[in-house]
Amino acid sequence: MKQELQKAMLIGMYLSKYDKQALEILGFESFIEAYNTIGLAIKVKPLSIRNYRDEFDPVFPNKRKGWHKRPMFQTRVEMLNKYKDLDIEVFTDLIKNIIYQNPAVNLIEEKVESEEDKSRTFAKRLITGQAAEQYFRDNYQSVPAFNGLAFEETTKFGCGFDFRVLHDAGFYAVEVKGLEKAKGAIGLTNKEYKTAFYLKENYFVFLVKNFIEMPVHDLFKNPIFSRELDFIKSERTIKQVSWNASV
Repeated sequence: MKQELQKAMLIGMYLSKYDKQALEILGFESFIEAYNTIGLAIKVKPLSIRNYRDEFDPVFPNKRKGWHKRPMFQTRVEMLNKYKDLDIEVFTDLIKNIIYQNPAVNLIEEKVESEEDKSRTFAKRLITGQAAEQYFRDNYQSVPAFNGLAFEETTKFGCGFDFRVLHDAGFYAVEVKGLEKAKGAIGLTNKEYKTAFYLKENYFVFLVKNFIEMPVHDLFKNPIFSRELDFIKSERTIKQVSWNASV
């Protein structure tokens, strides 16, 4: 079985066992949003995750009947026997380990952030960001300006955009944003804003939105000077804490 489908099966089991509590832990408002977002993040069809959840439903005490009229496939039985006794914290960490692209780092970031600001949902923001970037990889050639071109990922370089789409005269810089609903607010960091200002016609914001129903995208070329977007500068004072030692 492909690794992606094994991940989807385990996620389906997790959603079946912990039901709405699982959604709350991951920060999603509905199962549809979870299927769409996680599916893109791990590169499987959202329906696959739902089907796996439904297969495990007859085993766990939730309100759904699931696929109770047929015997469970052997691969599901094996997974059930292996993981059914995990407590929720251990199971949640396992799920995050298979969804997060860089779990060794991301889990530390999540722990630090939760201690500093408990109101923010790290898991949802991270998974939605991963999903939006995968959507771009899958769909960028539907943009006429990008059709037939190759891209390089630049997220790890901290250069103010996530991808560069290569063309004969240079490249287009693309910053990918994710939005759970069809309408909402997006933001640019100061570096992203300055980079967009500098690159102008060669800078794009690729917005993936509406994960709560069906992901679609909008494209904004030269976003700083676009009539469709009106960025307002927001400043806040941050208390910087540092620790010093003499050597």
